[in-house]
Amino acid sequence: MSKGTHEYLVDPRNADILISINGDLVPRAEATVSVFDSGFILGDGIWEGLRVYDGGIAFLDRHLDRLFEGAKALDIDLPLNRAGFRKQLFDCLQANKMTDGVHIRLMVTRGIKATPYQDPRVTISPPTIVIIPEYKTANPETTQRGIRLFTVHVRRTAPDMQDQKLNSHSKLNCIQACIQATKAGFDEALMLDPHGAVATCNSTHFFIVRKGEVWTSRGMYCLGGITRGNIIQAARDAGLPVFEKDFSLTDVYGSDEAFVTGTFAGLVPVVEVDGRKIGEERTPSIGPITQVLNDQYKSMTSQDLVRP
Repeated sequence: MSKGTHEYLVDPRNADILISINGDLVPRAEATVSVFDSGFILGDGIWEGLRVYDGGIAFLDRHLDRLFEGAKALDIDLPLNRAGFRKQLFDCLQANKMTDGVHIRLMVTRGIKATPYQDPRVTISPPTIVIIPEYKTANPETTQRGIRLFTVHVRRTAPDMQDQKLNSHSKLNCIQACIQATKAGFDEALMLDPHGAVATCNSTHFFIVRKGEVWTSRGMYCLGGITRGNIIQAARDAGLPVFEKDFSLTDVYGSDEAFVTGTFAGLVPVVEVDGRKIGEERTPSIGPITQVLNDQYKSMTSQDLVRP
């Protein structure tokens, strides 16, 4: 059975967590939003995934930068400033006595509507802010064995369609891609841009290593990933040539290493794409350059933790 990169270890403590809804802390079983909420009706909202280590939230300022940029693009008037979001996040963590091994989903929707209709002018409440913290550890077996990708027919859209740089609640193209890859028996979908170049995966960013060089897409057709940007910087810091460029599936099939990145699991090796084995068979599956970048990323994470 295929497994996604977000496979995690079940933690019974999550049954009793408190979830923040507009600053009110509510038991998990009682946490609800209105059926008239813009996020439920239309997927009209933005979100961030955050990790908590050693009492701090990793790369919080960069995540808030992206959140505020997304709100501006969607013309959502956020009810909190950056300090306000920080306070709600840490209030929620402190109420749950959470300090490590935690993943947070921060979600902001346009708010409650007077009637189920897309026009933002029928919104009758301030934006809805939901914070869900969970004890969530990536399954170490996923990194040990690596993942298998399948190139799907669902494309990443151009910026003049639905701009993929927006971390919006509207993820249907990614969901369709995930379904196709799962039905084909693979772990995750590899998605192409409108011109047929490799863009990204359905829930993570994609990198290859060829002859000592690290390649990733130009970024025009994918989310401005926080981990993606950190890995590009990690490669530079390690003295590795790194390129944001167009490349094809032929380049992927002939690569020496491949990996995906994301806030939840960090770096996860890719061992197969469309039935082609990537590089040498290894146990564990992580390649030497991917390992260098993984070590560098962990160091960066420990140096960029925002605490209350």
